Amino acid sequence: MVILDGGMGRELQRSGAPFRQPEWSALALSEAPEVVVAVHSAFIAAGAQVITSNSYAVVPFHIGEERFAQEGLELACAAGQLARKAADASSHPVKVAGSLPPLFGSYRPDLFQPERVTEVLTPLLKGLGAHVDLWLAETQSSLAEVQAIHAHLPSDGKPFWVSFTLEDEDVDGVPRLRSGETVADAVQAVAKMNIAALLFNCSQPEVIGAAVDVAKSVINRLGADIAIGVYANAFPPQPKEATANDGLDELREDLDPFGYLEWAKDWQQRGASLIGGCCGIGPEHIAALKQSLA
Repeated sequence: MVILDGGMGRELQRSGAPFRQPEWSALALSEAPEVVVAVHSAFIAAGAQVITSNSYAVVPFHIGEERFAQEGLELACAAGQLARKAADASSHPVKVAGSLPPLFGSYRPDLFQPERVTEVLTPLLKGLGAHVDLWLAETQSSLAEVQAIHAHLPSDGKPFWVSFTLEDEDVDGVPRLRSGETVADAVQAVAKMNIAALLFNCSQPEVIGAAVDVAKSVINRLGADIAIGVYANAFPPQPKEATANDGLDELREDLDPFGYLEWAKDWQQRGASLIGGCCGIGPEHIAALKQSLA
């Protein structure tokens, strides 16, 4: 069992970092870098063995086209450096995952612009590259974007993790990505990319168990060596037209550290070996996971 970290955005706000939409977590990279390190360190102190760079919002969708063109590379580099600083100061080994977010808006595969992938992804890869131990394409809604990201990865030998976000409601008993593609098809496709881990994140805990089951079944059938991971969010289901991080949603009261732990135990039993948290999951949740699962 490997313990991952939790959600950065809300923890930055809770820790006093400047926080507003649309910049979201990217704002702290330039205005409060010491708080970014402190939040990374809090997750590490809670037991996280992998932390994720605070680069999720370093895309034009969040910081604007002009600022991204001028500062995207610099901000991505800062995200990598700050995560590396916290990891290197840890008393236990900690790896840094380089966050490669949805490039054109979370939860919205319809906003994907394949012709702009190189333009938006290159500064992230260049800025993070020297500081991270692995690449994490996270909160991915469709296979098309994952395939595009994979095609642009540098030949640096670093492991590649892919994390999909799922439809909030399992209407037909078939786990699906937010694009409507089935989890089974997605796992089969990314297994050909030589990924080291397949995860599900920024989704309702209720829909993740079935997705883990499907992933395990497909991976076993393929005879692939791919770890399975989960880091769910703690806010209610979102409407179809919503874009993640439009604003801060109220958190579910049932997903306190012990409530979340019960879900995590189930995911572990189903075969997940990488578990952490996404939006609304703080160091106190990670401490509970570390104490009970690791």
